[in-house]
Amino acid sequence: MCGIVGYIGEKNATPIILGGLKKLEYRGYDSAGMAVLMDGRIEVRRDAGKLEKLAALIKESPIAGSAGIGHTRWATHGIPSARNAHPHLSKDGNFVVVHNGIVENFLTLKEELEAEGVVFQSDTDTETIVHLLEKNYTLTHDLISAARKTLLALKGAHGVVMMSRLEPDKIVAARIGNAGGVVIGYGEGEMFVASDIPAILDHTRRVVFLESGQMAVITRDGASLSTLTGLPVKPEFHVISWDPVAAEKGEYRHFMQKEIHEQVRSLTDTLAGRVDWEDARVLLPSLNLNREIAEKIQKITITACGTAAHAGMVGKFLLEHIARIPTEVDIASEFRYRDPLVNANTVVLAISQSGETADTLAAMEEARRKGAMVWSIVNAIGSQAMRIADGCISMQVGPEIGVASTKAFTAPLVDLYLLAILLGDLRGVLTQRDRQKLVSDLSVLPDAVGRCLDRENEVLAVARALKDTRDALYLGRGINMPIAYEGALKLKEISYIHAEAYPAGEMKHGPIALVDKDMPVVAIAPQDLWYDKMISQIEQVKARGGVVVAVATEGDQRVESLADHVFWVPRVNWLLAPVVTVIPLQIFAYHIASLRGLDVDQPRNLAKSVTVE
Repeated sequence: MCGIVGYIGEKNATPIILGGLKKLEYRGYDSAGMAVLMDGRIEVRRDAGKLEKLAALIKESPIAGSAGIGHTRWATHGIPSARNAHPHLSKDGNFVVVHNGIVENFLTLKEELEAEGVVFQSDTDTETIVHLLEKNYTLTHDLISAARKTLLALKGAHGVVMMSRLEPDKIVAARIGNAGGVVIGYGEGEMFVASDIPAILDHTRRVVFLESGQMAVITRDGASLSTLTGLPVKPEFHVISWDPVAAEKGEYRHFMQKEIHEQVRSLTDTLAGRVDWEDARVLLPSLNLNREIAEKIQKITITACGTAAHAGMVGKFLLEHIARIPTEVDIASEFRYRDPLVNANTVVLAISQSGETADTLAAMEEARRKGAMVWSIVNAIGSQAMRIADGCISMQVGPEIGVASTKAFTAPLVDLYLLAILLGDLRGVLTQRDRQKLVSDLSVLPDAVGRCLDRENEVLAVARALKDTRDALYLGRGINMPIAYEGALKLKEISYIHAEAYPAGEMKHGPIALVDKDMPVVAIAPQDLWYDKMISQIEQVKARGGVVVAVATEGDQRVESLADHVFWVPRVNWLLAPVVTVIPLQIFAYHIASLRGLDVDQPRNLAKSVTVE
């Protein structure tokens, strides 16, 4: 959830960057820093903690210059500290970089650089970028060429901004995947770059958004856009309203669409500071969990409502398979009105975006009354569900405005995966090799989600074909069964189309009677443990004249030959598959509702937080 701001022009960059970082501080406050070109050198000020510490540091040791970049950080690689704060300088002091994202191949890059004599000054993955830039500049003697070569070497999804004292008239910015937005602001004799619009809205309303795989060379007179491979790109200008709500939406029509696209960033932030990539360990300090507590747990009961309950259903698979702890999922409104069998050896884990859901809070109170340990996974910092829990995991997704939850569904899936690894590790049921594999599989997840988002137009085409349907069936098996429930819920919530979800194995027990040419059947069929069973269900639907929309692994020719429409998703570890299989279903529901002219962000009869029964 890092924030980035840059400026080049005739004014002093320091107050402009500080002001912009203040607007983005909600995106990261583990540390903050700034670099400006001052008297022919790069001057850096940075410190751990909130932005006010950086401001005090600059007041004590002033810096000024007409070009600079700044950063407010939510830690990913490396603990929050001054040495891990951005910006990062090259060893010769000629280059400086700020970055949002996770360099998936940073260990490989770091080993190669260390073999060449580079001594790292931080624990961050970002530092590999600035050292690569320095290395490539010695080969090309050109900042733009060196930047291209560096960016093409990075795996994962990133927002990157670079500057050099050797070519002080320019700033280079790039977006790779969907880890973070990069917006270029156009002024008179001055230019701005930021990770989000609010940072520069006080200075300009005329902006260009970089797409994935694009970079911009920014001077005080304008910006030249191209692909990472050097093909020129014609900028598409947007004029942003001063209205803060419209500004927050940015390039998107609705908050829901924006929040769907923020999931690469929100998942990156969910991993931030919680995964020790080198030692392959999970860190969840706010859970207050140790080996003694982990070993005494005999059962976990997940309680939640709606979308959060669907996340909990996925969590049951993760906790039982990875940590080998019996787990059940209880709808909070039911849990509170019966006599649940929980005791001091039970953990009751509540999941809530708002942390103020009445039924979920009541379920937590009932669990406490019966002596259970109470944990929560919550998005809203300081909410009741966070305060009354014995331990908590924060979702780290930032504000979610759209009533239909999207990024606050995928984040707890990853939180539950992390929790399962930590419990499995503490209880001694995971080998080191197993743990390393599970942790390693996480590193590709933000990029995989970004690849799903890149296919939005393909999903839109299917939405156009099916927007007038009146009913739909959603089918899934195993760990993707809850995704069928979630996909159907999304369609119901915002498009008002009647949609039902079933475990695919239940089709022959009744629901198959509904199948005809007017009943689209959405089958979630990635190449996982249940793949052959899902293929059988698709064939049965086709044999009865049904229209099949399949969610399938990229390159699956068998599904392609059977289905009428396919939403392609990348191959990931089956335990993480729900994070990618749900993305096209979110996009599908969004575009159906939008094409039907409905109020996507505020669907009828619904509220964002259900604080009453």
